[in-house]
Amino acid sequence: MAVVLRGGITAGGFLLRRHDISSAVITRRRMSSVGATTGRSINPTVTVEQRATWLPGLEPPPYLDGKLAGDYGFDPLGLGEDPKSLKWYVQAELVHSRFAMLGVAGILFTDLLRTTGISNLPVWYEAGAVKFDFASTKTLIVVQFLLMGFAETKRYMDFVSPGSQSQEGSFFGLEAALEGLEPGYPGGPLLNPLGLAKDIKNAHDWKLKEIKNGRLAMMAMLGFFVQASVTHTGPIDNLVEHLSNPWHKTIIQTLFSSAS
Repeated sequence: MAVVLRGGITAGGFLLRRHDISSAVITRRRMSSVGATTGRSINPTVTVEQRATWLPGLEPPPYLDGKLAGDYGFDPLGLGEDPKSLKWYVQAELVHSRFAMLGVAGILFTDLLRTTGISNLPVWYEAGAVKFDFASTKTLIVVQFLLMGFAETKRYMDFVSPGSQSQEGSFFGLEAALEGLEPGYPGGPLLNPLGLAKDIKNAHDWKLKEIKNGRLAMMAMLGFFVQASVTHTGPIDNLVEHLSNPWHKTIIQTLFSSAS
């Protein structure tokens, strides 16, 4: 038996929205038809797959309908209530995820070279103070501002007007190498050399994998910051120290010893 409630119906303890009602009615009609043919009484059962949320049992906000990659209904501050703001936050998280993944890979790789003695590199949080022979620090800062400013301006313009940066003459004749699949996914042989997710509209799994790894990388970067502040050494050194005495060299002992 189904009872109409708040624009949906409840069946088997699950709340069905309007778009589920039609399938539920069709299922009931088919089951009733079978029962009439066989002469047996059949109780239809409607099975509804619950949406995965960041907190089981929590009803996600209506503007997070699960269509976005990695959408688990997490927005405790209500930042995405405005549709325009939500689009920008999606792009911001995507860019921060990519920077975090690059940062984590760079820190671990250079720290591994440093701890194994392969290269005389500084620990990652002191690398910015290193002086290079080929250019002064001021020159490097100016060049970085120009290159990053150009790239970020192009990205913002493509966000405001999707596809505008792939038009002929917008990037020194290299527009075909970028393709511009959609905002946040420029594609092309330069930024997608392996040709993954060329059909960006049906690339939900690739997007989900990227955003999951990006969120994990952002948490890892936060851990690196805390490690550097507390232990004053790199992540590989911390790992080696922990493995040398797993039961006594943990985050709890480290935090307590640093506080005392």
